[in-house]
Amino acid sequence: MYQSPFLNEVSDFMTVRRYSKRTIQTYITWIRSYILFCDKQHPSKLTMHDVERYLTHLAVKRNVAASTQSVALNSLMFLYNKFLDQPLGDVSVFKRSKKQAKLPMVLTQAEVKLLFENIPFQYKLLFGLLYGSGLRRMEAVRLRTADIDVDLKQVKVWNGKGFKHRFTTLAVELTPMIKTQIDLVESYLIKDKKNKNFAGVWMPNALDRKHRHANKLLAWQYLFPASRLSVDPQTGCVRRHHLDESMINKVIKKSGQSAGIGKIISSHTLRHSFATHLLQSGADIRTVQQQLGHSDVKTTEIYTHILKQGADGVKSPLSHLFNSGA
Repeated sequence: MYQSPFLNEVSDFMTVRRYSKRTIQTYITWIRSYILFCDKQHPSKLTMHDVERYLTHLAVKRNVAASTQSVALNSLMFLYNKFLDQPLGDVSVFKRSKKQAKLPMVLTQAEVKLLFENIPFQYKLLFGLLYGSGLRRMEAVRLRTADIDVDLKQVKVWNGKGFKHRFTTLAVELTPMIKTQIDLVESYLIKDKKNKNFAGVWMPNALDRKHRHANKLLAWQYLFPASRLSVDPQTGCVRRHHLDESMINKVIKKSGQSAGIGKIISSHTLRHSFATHLLQSGADIRTVQQQLGHSDVKTTEIYTHILKQGADGVKSPLSHLFNSGA
């Protein structure tokens, strides 16, 4: 837990409401930063103006990206509106960050194929879903076996970024690997049920109460389970968690090096490539937006710029020089 009793209270409050560990850690980080910025005063004694002053500090002194400033604002809005029950109102009088996010790194289809050939066999299905369905890393490892619908060729994503649900496409070529993976999951489940301490897979609170025995059904097991059982730190129950997401980028980076790809790549590179290649194949921007789960189409539009030949579609004068025969 955290050294501060106050931050522990915030963490417990979020845990009970089933916020993800990642969200809790992120919010706590920004709340702590805000408290330190305000000379360790208790947030309940601070006002909207202190929040605006802090957000301006992030933009001017720390030069954070606009997206990072937004996460900080969301963390503090949660703190006041939900935890302290002291609604902030319209927080808007602060200097907006002008630092832009980096342009996405995209692989060519030939590079994706080369990378796929160098991915270790046990990770090929995971790689296929990251690229073939445009999944975020956490979305992929949190998939349950029932989230894959081979017949309808779709993947169900529950509680993605922003707690949104969506359907995205499934490549039929992955079907044999999916069946093999589900067989592996079933073999783990059969073995786990023989363990008297096995409490079943983690289930959201509401579903755990409504379907009390579902946690030991194949449909609810993680598609990419961990290789061994572990103790749930929140409940003390013995469960089989999903694969540790931190190793995914390591596998992709190493495979990229083995493939001789000179670009710096990660799991998100595959998602960027998915979007770009969809647009290349003729998909419209709204369809790609839905597939990616973007709230605003402006977020998706960056991929249309990547497709243009040269910056803004401008042909370099050097090309004219070489093609003129001069």
